[in-house]
Amino acid sequence: MPFSQQRMVRSPTGADLNLLVRHADGRPRAVVQINHGLAEHAARYAGFADFLAARGLHAYVHDHRGHGATKAPDAPLGKFADKDGPAKVIADVDTIHDLIASECPDLPVILFGHSMGASIALNYLLSHSPRVHAAAIWNGNFSQGRLGQVALGILAWERMRLGSDVPSRLLPKLTFQAWGKAVPNHRTPFDWLSRDEAEVAKYIADPLCGWDASVSMWHDVVSMAMNGGKDAGFTSVRRDLPVAIVGGEKDPASDYGKGITHLANRMLRMGFSNLVSKVYADTRHESLNEVNRDLIMDDFAAWADGALKA
Repeated sequence: MPFSQQRMVRSPTGADLNLLVRHADGRPRAVVQINHGLAEHAARYAGFADFLAARGLHAYVHDHRGHGATKAPDAPLGKFADKDGPAKVIADVDTIHDLIASECPDLPVILFGHSMGASIALNYLLSHSPRVHAAAIWNGNFSQGRLGQVALGILAWERMRLGSDVPSRLLPKLTFQAWGKAVPNHRTPFDWLSRDEAEVAKYIADPLCGWDASVSMWHDVVSMAMNGGKDAGFTSVRRDLPVAIVGGEKDPASDYGKGITHLANRMLRMGFSNLVSKVYADTRHESLNEVNRDLIMDDFAAWADGALKA
């Protein structure tokens, strides 16, 4: 079914956040606060929201700045902000958490993020972990290291030559385009997203998906991923927090699952005691739109059940 509710929520950052809510069927047990990926939008999570609702979980998902129907004077499509983009994105997420706390004061919140949303979710966790009961970090890559520094250098050069508000010319070639070419016998440039041809076709046909991000947005996205790669940032996160780190073996965006394993191993070394991770065989980038999504979502539900008992 469609989302139960759609509305605009004003953030202290000045953004009007397009929020979609799917209420649980029956008595709710928790809220899943979903953070979507780069160059997509909240409405693409309707199927996942229905799945969650059937299991007693509310789903709240908003369009991030520069995405979907969210509006902000400093954030046209493809740009987070004129300055302090990551901080404003995290503040917007906190605004949704404030709303959840006011509307569902007795329900625990499970933080969920896919791809860019995984970076957003992890960065939110690093600064607001007391608000989160459990966290699912999906399809991210926080092990960029030298490559991340190279990307920031390229973006600095582009910003000097082209400006910050124009689409990056080089980052799409190094990411989306390179990932598309990496899929053997690919039919479209976006086959790296999923083996489900119908889902890929829907993404390509969606005018709010697949656009080229600005130089400044790419800089902010890479910076958030690099921040998630610093162990020092995890100091304030409780070590018994339930965490699920998930990805696909055939996902070039996470270095074919190596980024998933790297983050999990880092957090285990830091003493996180309630962590599970899984890299799904033959699975590409969008786990929720893959041909094995039913299995992956069932695994999420089982993990969430355990996390809510923790």
